[in-house]
Amino acid sequence: MENYSILFFTISLFVYFFATVLYIIYAIFKKNIAGNLATWILGVGLIVQTIALIFRTRETGHFPFVTIYETLVFWSWLIGLVYLVLQFRFRIKALGALITPIAFIAIAAASALPLEYQKTTPLVPALQSHWLEFHIITCFISYACFAVSFAVGIAYLLKQKNNPEDLLAKDKLDMIGYKSISLGFPFLTLGIISGAIWANVAWGTYWSWDPKETWALVTWFIYAIYLHLRIGMKRKGRSSAIASIIGFACVIFTFLGVTFLLPGLHSYL
Repeated sequence: MENYSILFFTISLFVYFFATVLYIIYAIFKKNIAGNLATWILGVGLIVQTIALIFRTRETGHFPFVTIYETLVFWSWLIGLVYLVLQFRFRIKALGALITPIAFIAIAAASALPLEYQKTTPLVPALQSHWLEFHIITCFISYACFAVSFAVGIAYLLKQKNNPEDLLAKDKLDMIGYKSISLGFPFLTLGIISGAIWANVAWGTYWSWDPKETWALVTWFIYAIYLHLRIGMKRKGRSSAIASIIGFACVIFTFLGVTFLLPGLHSYL
């Protein structure tokens, strides 16, 4: 069973690539067969990746989202899952051309990591807590939702005019972006709170201003400001799209930038 997970992750990498290509073809040429096939292929990719995650869990003895390799793969899985749910809910198949590339890039980046990053490793004592599972799951659900809102924001800015008959009308894009952030923000909040509780259990302090903690808080404030402007001041449209893009840039820096540039207590990722 050892290394079966990497095999299935590699298969899902190629499946995500083909799904991405087909979604782009659908978005450009409006060929329904390409869009339908892309949806089915993405579904297959999620199944394959789920099998890989199960194998990884059995190989490591813990849920597979501790190393940078595992978190990238887990994030790509969540992005695909969140997008498929939204696609069936809001009929936003064309958005797959912008969202599936993010999932593909995430798993491709994981596959491109040196082999030592891909090997299974035992949990260090600080990570041997159920708070770890809750903390990472909630954070990465929010990251997946924010990835969708980022793609929606890009799509909004690329639209030249609003056509109510368009399946991706600007008003609809604006609404989907708002709902994605509204879903992701509570999960990010839970992730930060559970992380603080876990830190107190592991290190004896709820908050130490570790670089990842600090940037997670910065990200939280950006999305809190977005929701305040959206709900309290009724600001929407272009400003909301730009805010979602800025927020996702902070997500990327919190997740990856801090990991490689500002090592701290979270450097084991």
